[in-house]
Amino acid sequence: MRIIFMGTPDFAVPALRALHAAGHEVVYVYTQPPRPAGRGKQLSPSPVQVAAEGLGIPVRSPVSLRNAEAQAEFAALNADVAVVAAYGLILPQAVLDAPVHGCLNIHASLLPRWRGAAPIHRAVMAGDAETGVTIMQMEAGLDTGPMLHKVAVPVGRKTTGELFDELGALGAAAIVEVLADLAAFPPEVQDDAAAIYAPKIDKAEAKIDWAESAEVIERLVRGLAPFPGAWFELGNERVKLLLAEVAEANGAPCVVLDEDFTIACGTGAIRPLRLQRAGKPAMSREEFLRGRPVAAGVVLS
Repeated sequence: MRIIFMGTPDFAVPALRALHAAGHEVVYVYTQPPRPAGRGKQLSPSPVQVAAEGLGIPVRSPVSLRNAEAQAEFAALNADVAVVAAYGLILPQAVLDAPVHGCLNIHASLLPRWRGAAPIHRAVMAGDAETGVTIMQMEAGLDTGPMLHKVAVPVGRKTTGELFDELGALGAAAIVEVLADLAAFPPEVQDDAAAIYAPKIDKAEAKIDWAESAEVIERLVRGLAPFPGAWFELGNERVKLLLAEVAEANGAPCVVLDEDFTIACGTGAIRPLRLQRAGKPAMSREEFLRGRPVAAGVVLS
């Protein structure tokens, strides 16, 4: 097929590579413009742009697709289909209608559950037993279009980062499968009554509320790892908690219960497994405590 690929982060790279490897003609890649990154705030191209240039595919980075000129350029590519994976721009109707088979989205959830910007984070934080990817036909609504194909995976104790990589690969395989025989995947209308939205993670959500149960806090930690990272304050220092386990202990919420850094929650307790100080690399609990022992009775905030 003659394909326009639209994506930006690392999640989308496996799909781009898989479509190219499958022999499709990826005529153009659309991605977000370069953004400031790193300590020097130098402009850095998106992971998808880097991958596209490595494959010799031309790239466009429009700030918007709402103007007539951008829409005409898109339509002039005469694509059979556009494949969209975490692109980051709203597609107006003129763009959705331009390819022969419209625009297909690789969405990182089992729709209609977790429509929206942060489906992986929300699935982990909610304690979902499984998540997955959905290949859907895009329409004007937010992730409301008919579904062509769904593939599920167990969540277990995976972090958002681990699922991000797993679902990126899963989505790549799924879109190749669908485009190999579109007629074999009849669209299924979503049940809007079952829809749950996955809003973007707010910075305020990342601060750990020790009044919550140990189970809720452990899921929050996994759901926000590695980014933006759940955090707490130890004295005047902000510490990110990147992995934790539920511990069999009880006490007043936010109090350290022992020298092994077991922390009491609203019910139960957690024990950090991986932490990160500001400006430092992530480290194990043992490494963290060697650098700064935390005595029983210390109160966190």
